[in-house]
Amino acid sequence: MTKGQIPISILATTITASFGFGLIQLDVTIVNVALPTIAKTLNTTVADLQWVVDAYALAFAALLLTGGYLGDRFGAKRCYLAGIALFAITSVVCGVAPSTPLLIGGRMFQGAGAALMLPCSLALINHAAEGQPQRRAQAIGWWTAAGSIMIAAGPIIGGLLIGITSWRSIFLVNLPVCAVGMLLTLKVEETKRLPNGRGIDIIGQLLGIVALGTITGAMIEAKPLGLESPVVLACTITGIIATVAFVRHEAHSPTPMVPLSLFGSRAFCGAVIFGAIANLTYYGAVFVLSLYLQRALGYSPVSAGLAFLPLTATLLFVNIISGWWTGTRGSRAPMIAGALIDASGFAILAFVATTTTPYWHLAIAFVLIPGGMGLGVPAMTTAVLASIGREHSGIASAVLNAARQAAGAMGVALFGTLAGDGPRSIVTGLRMSAMIAAGLLIVAAAVAATTIARLQRDSSMTSSKQTSSKQAGRL
Repeated sequence: MTKGQIPISILATTITASFGFGLIQLDVTIVNVALPTIAKTLNTTVADLQWVVDAYALAFAALLLTGGYLGDRFGAKRCYLAGIALFAITSVVCGVAPSTPLLIGGRMFQGAGAALMLPCSLALINHAAEGQPQRRAQAIGWWTAAGSIMIAAGPIIGGLLIGITSWRSIFLVNLPVCAVGMLLTLKVEETKRLPNGRGIDIIGQLLGIVALGTITGAMIEAKPLGLESPVVLACTITGIIATVAFVRHEAHSPTPMVPLSLFGSRAFCGAVIFGAIANLTYYGAVFVLSLYLQRALGYSPVSAGLAFLPLTATLLFVNIISGWWTGTRGSRAPMIAGALIDASGFAILAFVATTTTPYWHLAIAFVLIPGGMGLGVPAMTTAVLASIGREHSGIASAVLNAARQAAGAMGVALFGTLAGDGPRSIVTGLRMSAMIAAGLLIVAAAVAATTIARLQRDSSMTSSKQTSSKQAGRL
């Protein structure tokens, strides 16, 4: 094998992990284009349509910690396979659903499958690239790029399938993808597991599900129901109480689901905060931009979708650059640069947004925002995996992505509240949101600068060396 060649085991694992992540991202967006057709076929209300989308997101966010824990406890390969199988079965349920409640239930269990796949996919990469931080960074760059491709392709694939067959095909198309993903997974190596003597933290599982589920639910419902809604307030209070109880329980549990020692790492904490800010600003901005393009500038839905192409194309390209940069120079520089580029894009957006702004003025921001996001996120993910031992890579990935999911929902709720219904109020809301986003991203750059080392020490490599030393000592 030549110096620049990626080892076959890492390449195979990256492809396998990317299949699952791409599938997860595809089902985030593919459903959106089918909602009007589903409404006609199943005689569905607008509120029910919202839950066809939100049931997936809610279950996904609520069960991420459980998925990561199970992957560390029983093996990421085994749990990744189980997640793909569950996703395939529930895709069939969604595809043949004769009623809205069954479709919503199927979407919820799809989210559960996604929650099992996502942290385990990163754990597989971390295991395959143990002791090779440069290869791991490159693999994560490609893994992130696969997700970017599929989340952008979702509306396009969905539209084509509905035009050729029916809305049910957007779920049934998952079956061959799941089959290929399972075949690929059978060939990768199982990960290092937590000791078999450890019990399962049932109370921690339940408290984590309640905390994440109610907080995410409150964020989802904050926009349609309002912040003063009894439902939103009840979910928020329950989420806060459950979170406090979860932390107290984990601190005293002999077998915690989330070892609080993870948060003793400055790099881990810094990367999680960075990821939460990145998702809050990006998902919140995309939501408001959709309103702005159609209601303030008068774009058609098709034109608005095409207007977002620079975002997705830039994100894909820069993800790969980030993997190379992170692999050669560490996570710190691309995280700082990414946050500052992202902030400059939002600052430009706040300055140029009016009811008559030509598209080419917006296009500059539409390149800078995803350019910064694409540089920072793979580096951030690499920083998380480098800061912990690989036996905890599943739960560490789950903590990161749970924080990002909750923050993304918060961004939609916050920025959506700032934007009103009329063209001028939407413009005002977009400008305010963009300035808030720019400020938060400057904070994210500062967090990266103060918590991520210039050349971060790799915990998985250190663990491997320590294990080798112990084994040598026994000889």
